Amino acid sequence: RSLLIALGIVVFACLLMPLVPAFWTTKLLFAAVGAGFALIKVSVFATIGLITPTTDEHASFMNFLESFFMIGVLSGNVLFSVFVDDQNPQSTAWLTVYYVLAALAALAFVLLLTTRLDESKVTHDATGATLVKSFADDLGDMLRLVGQPVVLVFVISAFVYVLLEQRIMSWLPTFNSKILNLPTSLSLQMASILAVSTALGRFLAGFVLQKISWYWLLMVCLVLSAGLVLVALPLANSISSEAVTGWGNAPLAAFVFPLIGLFIAPIYPAINSAILSSLPLRKHGPMAGLIVVFSALGGTTGSLITGRVFDLYGGQTAFYFSLIPIALLLVLLTMFRRLVGAR
Repeated sequence: RSLLIALGIVVFACLLMPLVPAFWTTKLLFAAVGAGFALIKVSVFATIGLITPTTDEHASFMNFLESFFMIGVLSGNVLFSVFVDDQNPQSTAWLTVYYVLAALAALAFVLLLTTRLDESKVTHDATGATLVKSFADDLGDMLRLVGQPVVLVFVISAFVYVLLEQRIMSWLPTFNSKILNLPTSLSLQMASILAVSTALGRFLAGFVLQKISWYWLLMVCLVLSAGLVLVALPLANSISSEAVTGWGNAPLAAFVFPLIGLFIAPIYPAINSAILSSLPLRKHGPMAGLIVVFSALGGTTGSLITGRVFDLYGGQTAFYFSLIPIALLLVLLTMFRRLVGAR
């Protein structure tokens, strides 16, 4: 039911955007999509435990799920780039893309409406009695979870990871445009490399995690991510004065740096799976709520910090700052692994 409500909100907001193009409509869209996304993610995360019987399958499916999320991000970049008019910056033709997004959300609504799920494991207790909880009860469950050391370390880890991911994802098109001197539409298109590499990384991790420990995979990925930052960003110093007209003469940095998505990709779904698998099914809903809350805080904080550093010190310095959350994650995930193993 929560998913259906969320999708209905998204359909309405997307249809309103091109019909009433104004700043207040944009703010309403962001609020509606944010609320809808939160409801959808909480519901989906809480549902995974119903269809995956083992811990390994849970981790694998979580990575596959998150890889499709990144395919959605990629599709969004491509869609908007198609409707952007480089020759007329004042054009509002790009608003037409919201009709496409509304249609996709409506399709998801229909698919969900016709899909049946057995929720008896979370709606009934061990004796078969129906569990009915109020919003205050659910909120209390979330707050009690935060009091557990393993959950506290997890939510900090999730916050730092999303801070890292969103600071890159949100500002990569601007980096391409302002630092690498790419046209606006091409900046959006080439930012899709990040989404592709992230989707591929999560898809591959879905197989790899069936064979090796999530912890060692993430440690290797973080070290490789730091190495890529140190290798790729100096390439932006050797930008040619030649006008960039397409993918063929785009600078090497525009191709190399977005590959960081391949290495950071498995982190988020792997730690989400680890914490959810360590909890009873009835606690997956409150835990999913904490994941969404702290992920949203991390994403917002990352975008704001990057924007400020970008403005004061330039794009390269802003992206070099990615090394800080990478180093923090090396420490936090080590602590998280010990606490999960101690449960």
